[in-house]
Amino acid sequence: MSFDDDLLADLNDLDDLDNEYSGEVANPKTNLQDADELMNDSDLEDGGDNINENTSREKREISALGEASSNGAIGEEHIALIGRLASRSSSIRSIAKVRYSNELALLLNNIASSQNAIDIDRQTIIGRIEDSPDYQLVLQANDISTQIAGEVLVVHRFLVDHYKVRFPELETLVRNPIDYARTIKAIGAAKDITKVELEGILPNATRMVVTVTASTTVGRILETEELQRIEEACDCLLELVDSKQRIVSFIESRMPLIAPNLTAVVGSAAAARLIVEAGGLTALSKIPACNIQVLGKTHHSSTGMSSLTTKKHVGIIYYSEAVRSVPEDFRNKMMRKLSAKCALAVRIDAQHESVDGSVGKKFREELDAQVEKLLVAAPTNEIKPLPIPDDGPKRRRGGRKVRKAREQFMPSELQKQRDRLQFGKFQEEVVVMDEMEGSGMLGHSMGRVRATQMSNNKKPKVAKKYEKYMRAPTSGAVTSGLASIAFTPTQGFEIANPQSNSDEHKNKKAKTMHDRYFGSSTPFLKKQ
Repeated sequence: MSFDDDLLADLNDLDDLDNEYSGEVANPKTNLQDADELMNDSDLEDGGDNINENTSREKREISALGEASSNGAIGEEHIALIGRLASRSSSIRSIAKVRYSNELALLLNNIASSQNAIDIDRQTIIGRIEDSPDYQLVLQANDISTQIAGEVLVVHRFLVDHYKVRFPELETLVRNPIDYARTIKAIGAAKDITKVELEGILPNATRMVVTVTASTTVGRILETEELQRIEEACDCLLELVDSKQRIVSFIESRMPLIAPNLTAVVGSAAAARLIVEAGGLTALSKIPACNIQVLGKTHHSSTGMSSLTTKKHVGIIYYSEAVRSVPEDFRNKMMRKLSAKCALAVRIDAQHESVDGSVGKKFREELDAQVEKLLVAAPTNEIKPLPIPDDGPKRRRGGRKVRKAREQFMPSELQKQRDRLQFGKFQEEVVVMDEMEGSGMLGHSMGRVRATQMSNNKKPKVAKKYEKYMRAPTSGAVTSGLASIAFTPTQGFEIANPQSNSDEHKNKKAKTMHDRYFGSSTPFLKKQ
Protein backbone atom coordinates (compact mmCIF):
# COMPACT_ATOMS: atom_id res chain seq x y z
CA MET A 1 0.00 0.00 0.00
CA SER A 2 1.41 3.35 -1.06
CA PHE A 3 1.58 6.53 0.92
CA ASP A 4 -1.32 8.06 -0.99
CA ASP A 5 -3.55 5.06 -0.17
CA ASP A 6 -2.67 5.33 3.52
CA LEU A 7 -3.52 9.06 3.50
CA LEU A 8 -6.86 8.45 1.82
CA ALA A 9 -7.72 5.70 4.32
CA ASP A 10 -6.95 8.01 7.24
CA LEU A 11 -9.08 10.76 5.74
CA ASN A 12 -11.98 8.37 5.22
CA ASP A 13 -11.77 7.24 8.84
CA LEU A 14 -11.92 10.84 10.02
CA ASP A 15 -14.87 11.65 7.79
CA ASP A 16 -16.75 8.55 9.00
CA LEU A 17 -16.12 9.62 12.57
CA ASP A 18 -17.46 13.09 11.85
CA ASN A 19 -20.50 11.74 10.08
CA GLU A 20 -21.50 9.75 13.15
CA TYR A 21 -22.33 13.09 14.82
CA SER A 22 -23.51 15.00 11.80
CA GLY A 23 -25.45 12.20 10.08
CA GLU A 24 -23.86 13.02 6.67
CA VAL A 25 -22.18 10.62 4.18
CA ALA A 26 -18.54 11.28 3.37
CA ASN A 27 -17.41 11.88 -0.22
CA PRO A 28 -13.72 11.11 -0.85
CA LYS A 29 -13.71 12.81 -4.26
CA THR A 30 -14.92 16.07 -2.76
CA ASN A 31 -12.19 16.00 -0.15
CA LEU A 32 -9.55 15.38 -2.79
CA GLN A 33 -10.87 18.24 -4.93
CA ASP A 34 -10.84 20.61 -1.97
CA ALA A 35 -7.27 19.65 -1.18
CA ASP A 36 -6.18 20.21 -4.77
CA GLU A 37 -7.92 23.59 -4.92
CA LEU A 38 -6.29 24.61 -1.66
CA MET A 39 -2.85 23.74 -3.03
CA ASN A 40 -3.52 25.59 -6.28
CA ASP A 41 -4.73 28.65 -4.38
CA SER A 42 -1.60 28.65 -2.24
CA ASP A 43 0.58 28.44 -5.34
CA LEU A 44 -1.23 31.34 -7.11
CA GLU A 45 -1.71 33.49 -4.04
CA ASP A 46 1.07 35.93 -4.87
CA GLY A 47 0.11 36.31 -8.52
CA GLY A 48 -3.60 36.69 -7.70
CA ASP A 49 -2.94 39.47 -5.24
CA ASN A 50 -0.99 41.40 -7.85
CA ILE A 51 -3.75 40.98 -10.43
CA ASN A 52 -6.42 42.11 -7.98
CA GLU A 53 -4.34 45.11 -6.97
CA ASN A 54 -3.82 46.18 -10.57
CA THR A 55 -7.49 45.72 -11.36
CA SER A 56 -8.62 47.78 -8.39
CA ARG A 57 -6.11 50.51 -9.25
CA GLU A 58 -7.37 50.65 -12.84
CA LYS A 59 -10.95 50.89 -11.61
CA ARG A 60 -10.02 53.78 -9.34
CA GLU A 61 -8.31 55.58 -12.20
CA ILE A 62 -11.25 55.04 -14.57
CA SER A 63 -13.69 56.20 -11.87
CA ALA A 64 -11.59 59.31 -11.24
CA LEU A 65 -11.70 60.13 -14.96
CA GLY A 66 -15.46 59.55 -15.02
CA GLU A 67 -16.03 61.89 -12.09
CA ALA A 68 -13.83 64.56 -13.68
CA SER A 69 -15.74 64.19 -16.96
CA SER A 70 -19.10 64.48 -15.20
CA ASN A 71 -17.93 67.51 -13.23
CA GLY A 72 -16.34 69.19 -16.23
CA ALA A 73 -13.03 69.55 -14.39
CA ILE A 74 -10.53 67.70 -16.60
CA GLY A 75 -7.02 69.01 -15.98
CA GLU A 76 -3.57 68.30 -17.28
CA GLU A 77 -3.09 65.39 -14.90
CA HIS A 78 -6.28 63.76 -16.25
CA ILE A 79 -5.07 64.19 -19.83
CA ALA A 80 -1.77 62.53 -18.94
CA LEU A 81 -3.63 59.63 -17.29
CA ILE A 82 -5.85 59.19 -20.38
CA GLY A 83 -2.80 59.03 -22.62
CA ARG A 84 -1.12 56.44 -20.42
CA LEU A 85 -4.19 54.19 -20.29
CA ALA A 86 -4.84 54.48 -24.04
CA SER A 87 -1.26 53.59 -25.01
CA ARG A 88 -0.82 50.47 -22.89
CA SER A 89 -2.04 48.14 -25.64
CA SER A 90 -2.87 48.08 -29.35
CA SER A 91 -6.03 46.00 -28.80
CA ILE A 92 -9.25 47.73 -27.84
CA ARG A 93 -10.35 44.77 -25.73
CA SER A 94 -7.34 45.24 -23.47
CA ILE A 95 -8.20 48.89 -22.99
CA ALA A 96 -12.01 48.89 -22.75
CA LYS A 97 -12.29 46.43 -19.89
CA VAL A 98 -15.60 47.82 -18.65
CA ARG A 99 -17.26 47.40 -22.04
CA TYR A 100 -16.29 43.72 -22.35
CA SER A 101 -16.80 42.85 -18.67
CA ASN A 102 -19.43 40.44 -17.39
CA GLU A 103 -20.45 43.01 -14.78
CA LEU A 104 -21.78 45.44 -17.40
CA ALA A 105 -23.60 42.69 -19.31
CA LEU A 106 -25.27 41.41 -16.14
CA LEU A 107 -26.24 44.95 -15.14
CA LEU A 108 -27.86 45.66 -18.51
CA ASN A 109 -29.85 42.40 -18.30
CA ASN A 110 -31.07 43.26 -14.79
CA ILE A 111 -32.05 46.74 -15.93
CA ALA A 112 -34.00 45.33 -18.85
CA SER A 113 -35.85 42.87 -16.63
CA SER A 114 -36.55 45.56 -14.04
CA GLN A 115 -37.97 47.92 -16.63
CA ASN A 116 -40.23 45.19 -17.99
CA ALA A 117 -41.56 44.48 -14.50
CA ILE A 118 -44.26 46.53 -12.83
CA ASP A 119 -42.96 49.66 -11.12
CA ILE A 120 -42.66 49.40 -7.37
CA ASP A 121 -45.35 50.96 -5.24
CA ARG A 122 -43.63 53.44 -2.96
CA GLN A 123 -46.38 53.37 -0.33
CA THR A 124 -46.07 49.63 0.23
CA ILE A 125 -42.39 49.79 1.26
CA ILE A 126 -42.06 49.16 4.97
CA GLY A 127 -38.75 49.28 6.77
CA ARG A 128 -35.36 50.08 5.30
CA ILE A 129 -35.28 51.20 1.67
CA GLU A 130 -31.86 49.51 1.34
CA ASP A 131 -33.63 46.13 1.29
CA SER A 132 -35.34 46.90 -2.03
CA PRO A 133 -33.76 45.15 -5.06
CA ASP A 134 -34.28 48.20 -7.25
CA TYR A 135 -32.37 50.26 -4.71
CA GLN A 136 -29.33 47.97 -4.93
CA LEU A 137 -29.58 47.95 -8.71
CA VAL A 138 -29.63 51.77 -8.84
CA LEU A 139 -26.48 52.02 -6.72
CA GLN A 140 -24.66 49.49 -8.89
CA ALA A 141 -25.81 51.24 -12.07
CA ASN A 142 -24.59 54.60 -10.83
CA ASP A 143 -21.13 53.17 -10.08
CA ILE A 144 -20.89 51.54 -13.53
CA SER A 145 -22.02 54.73 -15.30
CA THR A 146 -19.11 56.63 -13.72
CA GLN A 147 -16.65 54.03 -15.00
CA ILE A 148 -18.21 54.15 -18.47
CA ALA A 149 -17.73 57.95 -18.59
CA GLY A 150 -14.03 57.52 -17.86
CA GLU A 151 -13.59 54.70 -20.34
CA VAL A 152 -15.18 56.78 -23.12
CA LEU A 153 -12.33 59.28 -22.75
CA VAL A 154 -9.73 56.53 -22.93
CA VAL A 155 -11.27 54.94 -26.05
CA HIS A 156 -11.50 58.37 -27.70
CA ARG A 157 -7.79 58.91 -27.02
CA PHE A 158 -7.10 55.47 -28.53
CA LEU A 159 -9.00 56.46 -31.69
CA VAL A 160 -7.12 59.76 -32.00
CA ASP A 161 -3.73 58.11 -31.63
CA HIS A 162 -4.45 55.45 -34.27
CA TYR A 163 -6.41 57.55 -36.78
CA LYS A 164 -4.08 60.54 -36.90
CA VAL A 165 -1.98 58.76 -39.55
CA ARG A 166 -5.00 59.05 -41.88
CA PHE A 167 -6.49 62.45 -40.95
CA PRO A 168 -4.46 64.24 -38.22
CA GLU A 169 -6.46 67.50 -38.46
CA LEU A 170 -9.75 65.80 -37.56
CA GLU A 171 -8.92 65.88 -33.83
CA THR A 172 -8.92 69.68 -33.73
CA LEU A 173 -11.98 70.03 -35.96
CA VAL A 174 -14.29 67.56 -34.17
CA ARG A 175 -13.96 67.69 -30.38
CA ASN A 176 -16.93 65.57 -29.35
CA PRO A 177 -15.94 61.87 -28.94
CA ILE A 178 -19.28 60.63 -30.28
CA ASP A 179 -19.14 62.82 -33.40
CA TYR A 180 -15.50 61.85 -33.88
CA ALA A 181 -16.32 58.12 -33.88
CA ARG A 182 -19.30 58.57 -36.22
CA THR A 183 -17.20 60.62 -38.64
CA ILE A 184 -14.53 57.92 -38.78
CA LYS A 185 -17.14 55.23 -39.47
CA ALA A 186 -18.67 57.40 -42.21
CA ILE A 187 -15.29 57.92 -43.88
CA GLY A 188 -14.33 54.25 -43.61
CA ALA A 189 -11.91 53.17 -46.33
CA ALA A 190 -12.73 56.05 -48.68
CA LYS A 191 -9.67 57.42 -50.45
CA ASP A 192 -11.20 60.83 -51.16
CA ILE A 193 -12.66 62.25 -47.94
CA THR A 194 -14.14 65.25 -49.75
CA LYS A 195 -16.70 62.96 -51.41
CA VAL A 196 -17.89 61.40 -48.15
CA GLU A 197 -21.42 62.41 -47.12
CA LEU A 198 -21.30 63.74 -43.55
CA GLU A 199 -24.76 65.29 -43.45
CA GLY A 200 -26.61 64.41 -40.25
CA ILE A 201 -23.37 63.70 -38.40
CA LEU A 202 -21.73 67.13 -38.22
CA PRO A 203 -23.14 70.67 -38.37
CA ASN A 204 -23.00 72.50 -41.67
CA ALA A 205 -20.14 74.80 -40.69
CA THR A 206 -18.03 71.95 -39.28
CA ARG A 207 -18.78 69.74 -42.27
CA MET A 208 -17.55 72.43 -44.63
CA VAL A 209 -14.32 72.93 -42.67
CA VAL A 210 -13.68 69.15 -42.55
CA THR A 211 -14.21 68.83 -46.31
CA VAL A 212 -11.84 71.69 -47.12
CA THR A 213 -9.18 70.46 -44.68
CA ALA A 214 -9.41 66.87 -46.00
CA SER A 215 -8.44 68.06 -49.47
CA THR A 216 -5.06 69.23 -48.18
CA THR A 217 -4.38 66.63 -45.48
CA VAL A 218 -1.02 64.89 -45.30
CA GLY A 219 -2.37 61.57 -44.00
CA ARG A 220 -1.93 58.22 -45.71
CA ILE A 221 -4.34 55.43 -46.59
CA LEU A 222 -4.86 52.93 -43.75
CA GLU A 223 -4.12 49.28 -44.08
CA THR A 224 -6.87 46.70 -43.66
CA GLU A 225 -5.73 45.59 -40.22
CA GLU A 226 -5.43 49.17 -38.98
CA LEU A 227 -8.86 50.04 -40.35
CA GLN A 228 -10.47 47.04 -38.64
CA ARG A 229 -8.87 47.96 -35.33
CA ILE A 230 -10.11 51.55 -35.61
CA GLU A 231 -13.65 50.54 -36.62
CA GLU A 232 -13.77 48.13 -33.69
CA ALA A 233 -12.79 50.99 -31.37
CA CYS A 234 -15.52 53.20 -32.90
CA ASP A 235 -18.12 50.50 -32.29
CA CYS A 236 -16.87 50.09 -28.71
CA LEU A 237 -17.18 53.84 -28.01
CA LEU A 238 -20.69 54.06 -29.45
CA GLU A 239 -21.78 50.98 -27.49
CA LEU A 240 -20.39 52.51 -24.29
CA VAL A 241 -22.36 55.69 -24.92
CA ASP A 242 -25.52 53.68 -25.61
CA SER A 243 -25.05 51.64 -22.43
CA LYS A 244 -24.57 54.78 -20.39
CA GLN A 245 -27.76 56.30 -21.77
CA ARG A 246 -29.71 53.17 -20.82
CA ILE A 247 -28.23 53.23 -17.32
CA VAL A 248 -28.91 56.95 -16.84
CA SER A 249 -32.52 56.59 -18.00
CA PHE A 250 -32.99 53.72 -15.56
CA ILE A 251 -31.54 55.74 -12.68
CA GLU A 252 -33.73 58.72 -13.54
CA SER A 253 -36.81 56.48 -13.60
CA ARG A 254 -36.06 54.77 -10.27
CA MET A 255 -34.63 57.58 -8.13
CA PRO A 256 -37.97 59.45 -7.87
CA LEU A 257 -39.41 56.25 -6.40
CA ILE A 258 -36.52 55.59 -4.01
CA ALA A 259 -35.77 59.15 -2.85
CA PRO A 260 -38.37 61.49 -4.39
CA ASN A 261 -37.62 64.55 -2.27
CA LEU A 262 -33.84 64.32 -2.58
CA THR A 263 -34.18 63.82 -6.35
CA ALA A 264 -36.41 66.90 -6.63
CA VAL A 265 -33.81 69.01 -4.81
CA VAL A 266 -30.50 67.93 -6.36
CA GLY A 267 -31.34 65.74 -9.36
CA SER A 268 -31.38 61.99 -9.94
CA ALA A 269 -27.71 61.51 -10.87
CA ALA A 270 -26.36 63.55 -7.95
CA ALA A 271 -28.85 61.92 -5.56
CA ALA A 272 -27.68 58.44 -6.56
CA ARG A 273 -24.04 59.42 -6.12
CA LEU A 274 -24.72 60.85 -2.67
CA ILE A 275 -26.42 57.65 -1.57
CA VAL A 276 -23.55 55.54 -2.89
CA GLU A 277 -20.93 57.72 -1.22
CA ALA A 278 -22.74 57.71 2.13
CA GLY A 279 -23.36 53.95 2.07
CA GLY A 280 -27.14 54.02 1.87
CA LEU A 281 -30.15 56.27 2.27
CA THR A 282 -30.37 55.67 6.03
CA ALA A 283 -26.69 56.47 6.50
CA LEU A 284 -27.06 59.62 4.41
CA SER A 285 -29.96 60.80 6.56
CA LYS A 286 -27.66 60.76 9.63
CA ILE A 287 -25.05 63.04 8.08
CA PRO A 288 -25.31 66.79 8.87
CA ALA A 289 -25.52 69.37 6.12
CA CYS A 290 -21.96 70.61 6.70
CA ASN A 291 -20.61 67.16 5.87
CA ILE A 292 -22.97 66.47 2.95
CA GLN A 293 -21.41 69.30 0.96
CA VAL A 294 -18.00 67.54 1.02
CA LEU A 295 -19.28 64.05 0.21
CA GLY A 296 -17.52 62.65 -2.85
CA LYS A 297 -14.50 64.90 -2.50
CA THR A 298 -11.88 63.68 -4.97
CA HIS A 299 -8.50 62.70 -3.56
CA HIS A 300 -6.11 62.70 -6.51
CA SER A 301 -3.23 61.54 -4.36
CA SER A 302 -4.60 57.98 -4.55
CA THR A 303 -4.27 57.96 -8.35
CA GLY A 304 -0.96 59.83 -8.54
CA MET A 305 -2.54 63.13 -9.67
CA SER A 306 -1.77 66.63 -8.49
CA SER A 307 -4.04 68.38 -6.00
CA LEU A 308 -3.03 71.94 -6.93
CA THR A 309 -5.89 72.50 -9.38
CA THR A 310 -8.60 70.88 -7.26
CA LYS A 311 -11.04 72.90 -5.19
CA LYS A 312 -11.03 72.38 -1.45
CA HIS A 313 -14.05 71.34 0.59
CA VAL A 314 -16.25 70.61 -2.44
CA GLY A 315 -17.84 67.36 -3.53
CA ILE A 316 -20.85 65.98 -5.37
CA ILE A 317 -23.10 68.89 -4.40
CA TYR A 318 -20.73 71.48 -5.87
CA TYR A 319 -20.60 69.72 -9.25
CA SER A 320 -24.36 69.14 -9.46
CA GLU A 321 -26.44 70.88 -12.09
CA ALA A 322 -28.18 73.09 -9.52
CA VAL A 323 -24.89 74.64 -8.40
CA ARG A 324 -23.11 74.79 -11.74
CA SER A 325 -26.00 76.74 -13.28
CA VAL A 326 -25.19 79.62 -10.90
CA PRO A 327 -22.36 82.11 -11.63
CA GLU A 328 -19.05 81.17 -10.05
CA ASP A 329 -19.15 84.01 -7.52
CA PHE A 330 -22.29 82.54 -5.90
CA ARG A 331 -21.50 78.81 -6.16
CA ASN A 332 -20.11 78.40 -2.64
CA LYS A 333 -23.17 80.07 -1.15
CA MET A 334 -25.47 77.98 -3.33
CA MET A 335 -23.60 74.80 -2.31
CA ARG A 336 -24.23 75.50 1.39
CA LYS A 337 -27.90 76.25 0.82
CA LEU A 338 -28.37 73.14 -1.34
CA SER A 339 -26.62 70.92 1.23
CA ALA A 340 -28.97 72.14 3.95
CA LYS A 341 -32.02 71.36 1.82
CA CYS A 342 -30.60 67.92 0.90
CA ALA A 343 -30.14 67.07 4.58
CA LEU A 344 -33.82 67.84 5.23
CA ALA A 345 -35.08 66.07 2.11
CA VAL A 346 -33.15 62.82 2.69
CA ARG A 347 -34.50 62.55 6.24
CA ILE A 348 -38.02 62.84 4.87
CA ASP A 349 -37.29 60.08 2.35
CA ALA A 350 -35.79 57.84 5.04
CA GLN A 351 -39.05 58.06 6.98
CA HIS A 352 -41.14 57.24 3.84
CA GLU A 353 -42.99 60.56 4.03
CA SER A 354 -44.03 62.89 1.21
CA VAL A 355 -43.87 60.08 -1.34
CA ASP A 356 -44.90 62.43 -4.16
CA GLY A 357 -41.85 64.63 -3.59
CA SER A 358 -43.89 67.76 -2.86
CA VAL A 359 -41.62 68.84 -0.01
CA GLY A 360 -38.53 68.47 -2.20
CA LYS A 361 -40.15 70.50 -4.97
CA LYS A 362 -40.98 73.21 -2.43
CA PHE A 363 -37.34 73.26 -1.29
CA ARG A 364 -36.16 73.59 -4.89
CA GLU A 365 -38.55 76.47 -5.56
CA GLU A 366 -37.21 78.28 -2.50
CA LEU A 367 -33.65 77.79 -3.74
CA ASP A 368 -34.54 79.09 -7.20
CA ALA A 369 -36.17 82.17 -5.66
CA GLN A 370 -33.05 82.83 -3.59
CA VAL A 371 -30.86 82.47 -6.67
CA GLU A 372 -32.98 84.96 -8.59
CA LYS A 373 -32.66 87.39 -5.70
CA LEU A 374 -28.88 86.96 -5.68
CA LEU A 375 -28.63 87.58 -9.42
CA VAL A 376 -30.59 90.84 -9.31
CA ALA A 377 -28.28 93.66 -10.37
CA ALA A 378 -27.37 96.15 -7.69
CA PRO A 379 -28.80 99.67 -8.13
CA THR A 380 -26.41 102.06 -9.84
CA ASN A 381 -25.05 104.93 -7.75
CA GLU A 382 -26.35 107.90 -9.72
CA ILE A 383 -25.09 111.38 -8.95
CA LYS A 384 -28.08 113.24 -7.59
CA PRO A 385 -28.31 117.00 -8.36
CA LEU A 386 -28.24 119.45 -5.50
CA PRO A 387 -31.58 120.89 -4.39
CA ILE A 388 -32.66 124.29 -5.69
CA PRO A 389 -31.33 126.96 -3.30
CA ASP A 390 -33.90 128.99 -1.39
CA ASP A 391 -33.12 132.57 -2.35
CA GLY A 392 -36.17 134.05 -0.65
CA PRO A 393 -36.01 136.17 2.46
CA LYS A 394 -35.35 134.27 5.61
CA ARG A 395 -37.25 134.84 8.75
CA ARG A 396 -35.08 136.41 11.37
CA ARG A 397 -35.82 136.90 14.98
CA GLY A 398 -36.42 140.54 15.91
CA GLY A 399 -37.69 142.62 18.80
CA ARG A 400 -36.80 145.57 20.98
CA LYS A 401 -33.95 143.81 22.74
CA VAL A 402 -32.44 142.72 19.47
CA ARG A 403 -32.66 146.19 17.98
CA LYS A 404 -31.04 147.73 21.05
CA ALA A 405 -28.25 145.17 20.88
CA ARG A 406 -27.68 146.06 17.22
CA GLU A 407 -27.67 149.80 17.88
CA GLN A 408 -24.61 149.41 20.10
CA PHE A 409 -22.55 148.18 17.15
CA MET A 410 -24.11 150.29 14.39
CA PRO A 411 -22.00 153.20 13.04
CA SER A 412 -23.15 156.70 13.89
CA GLU A 413 -23.83 159.43 11.35
CA LEU A 414 -20.47 161.05 12.06
CA GLN A 415 -18.69 157.79 11.41
CA LYS A 416 -20.59 157.41 8.15
CA GLN A 417 -19.61 160.92 7.05
CA ARG A 418 -15.98 160.26 7.97
CA ASP A 419 -15.99 157.18 5.82
CA ARG A 420 -17.43 159.02 2.80
CA LEU A 421 -15.29 160.76 0.18
CA GLN A 422 -16.22 163.59 -2.12
CA PHE A 423 -15.00 163.22 -5.65
CA GLY A 424 -12.64 165.90 -6.89
CA LYS A 425 -11.73 167.29 -3.50
CA PHE A 426 -9.01 166.51 -1.02
CA GLN A 427 -10.07 165.33 2.38
CA GLU A 428 -8.79 166.94 5.51
CA GLU A 429 -6.44 164.87 7.61
CA VAL A 430 -5.98 165.03 11.37
CA VAL A 431 -3.56 163.38 13.77
CA VAL A 432 -5.16 160.95 16.17
CA MET A 433 -2.93 159.07 18.62
CA ASP A 434 0.16 159.67 16.47
CA GLU A 435 -1.66 158.38 13.42
CA MET A 436 -2.93 160.29 10.44
CA GLU A 437 -6.62 159.75 9.67
CA GLY A 438 -8.81 161.30 7.04
CA SER A 439 -11.92 163.28 8.02
CA GLY A 440 -13.86 162.29 4.93
CA MET A 441 -16.88 164.56 4.40
CA LEU A 442 -17.07 165.81 7.95
CA GLY A 443 -18.01 169.50 7.78
CA HIS A 444 -18.91 169.38 4.08
CA SER A 445 -22.42 167.93 4.29
CA MET A 446 -25.48 170.09 4.52
CA GLY A 447 -28.12 169.88 7.21
CA ARG A 448 -27.80 168.60 10.71
CA VAL A 449 -26.81 165.37 12.23
CA ARG A 450 -29.77 163.04 12.18
CA ALA A 451 -30.35 161.29 15.42
CA THR A 452 -31.80 157.86 15.77
CA GLN A 453 -35.51 157.89 15.13
CA MET A 454 -37.44 156.60 18.05
CA SER A 455 -41.12 156.30 18.64
CA ASN A 456 -42.67 158.56 21.22
CA ASN A 457 -44.52 155.66 22.73
CA LYS A 458 -41.27 153.93 23.49
CA LYS A 459 -39.61 156.91 25.12
CA PRO A 460 -39.25 156.73 28.89
CA LYS A 461 -41.86 158.65 30.84
CA VAL A 462 -40.63 161.61 32.94
CA ALA A 463 -42.59 163.51 35.54
CA LYS A 464 -43.77 166.96 34.50
CA LYS A 465 -41.83 168.73 37.25
CA TYR A 466 -38.63 167.32 35.81
CA GLU A 467 -39.42 168.08 32.20
CA LYS A 468 -37.77 171.49 32.34
CA TYR A 469 -34.53 169.85 33.28
CA MET A 470 -34.82 167.36 30.45
CA ARG A 471 -35.68 169.88 27.75
CA ALA A 472 -32.97 170.63 25.21
CA PRO A 473 -31.56 174.14 25.52
CA THR A 474 -31.69 175.10 21.81
CA SER A 475 -32.57 173.47 18.52
CA GLY A 476 -29.59 172.13 16.69
CA ALA A 477 -27.30 172.15 19.76
CA VAL A 478 -25.98 169.22 21.68
CA THR A 479 -25.00 169.90 25.30
CA SER A 480 -22.11 168.07 26.79
CA GLY A 481 -20.60 169.28 30.06
CA LEU A 482 -19.75 173.00 30.12
CA ALA A 483 -19.79 173.52 26.38
CA SER A 484 -22.16 172.76 23.52
CA ILE A 485 -21.53 171.96 19.87
CA ALA A 486 -23.82 173.54 17.32
CA PHE A 487 -23.90 172.72 13.63
CA THR A 488 -24.73 175.54 11.20
CA PRO A 489 -24.97 175.45 7.39
CA THR A 490 -22.45 178.25 6.94
CA GLN A 491 -19.75 177.55 9.50
CA GLY A 492 -20.33 173.88 10.24
CA PHE A 493 -19.55 172.94 13.84
CA GLU A 494 -19.15 175.74 16.38
CA ILE A 495 -18.66 175.76 20.13
CA ALA A 496 -21.03 177.92 22.21
CA ASN A 497 -21.19 178.72 25.93
CA PRO A 498 -24.32 177.25 27.43
CA GLN A 499 -24.12 179.57 30.42
CA SER A 500 -24.62 182.63 28.23
CA ASN A 501 -27.76 181.17 26.84
CA SER A 502 -29.14 180.51 30.28
CA ASP A 503 -28.35 184.10 31.42
CA GLU A 504 -30.02 185.54 28.39
CA HIS A 505 -33.04 183.39 29.09
CA LYS A 506 -33.25 184.62 32.67
CA ASN A 507 -32.90 188.28 31.66
CA LYS A 508 -35.60 187.89 29.06
CA LYS A 509 -37.91 186.32 31.60
CA ALA A 510 -37.27 189.05 34.18
CA LYS A 511 -37.90 191.74 31.58
CA THR A 512 -41.14 190.14 30.64
CA MET A 513 -42.30 190.13 34.24
CA HIS A 514 -41.22 193.72 34.63
CA ASP A 515 -43.00 194.88 31.51
CA ARG A 516 -46.09 193.07 32.66
CA TYR A 517 -46.46 195.32 35.61
CA PHE A 518 -44.38 198.37 34.87
CA GLY A 519 -44.44 198.71 31.12
CA SER A 520 -45.48 201.91 29.45
CA SER A 521 -47.96 200.17 27.35
CA THR A 522 -49.45 198.21 30.18
CA PRO A 523 -52.97 199.55 31.04
CA PHE A 524 -54.17 199.97 34.55
CA LEU A 525 -56.12 197.22 36.02
CA LYS A 526 -59.49 198.05 37.27
CA LYS A 527 -60.09 196.75 40.75
CA GLN A 528 -63.49 195.31 41.32
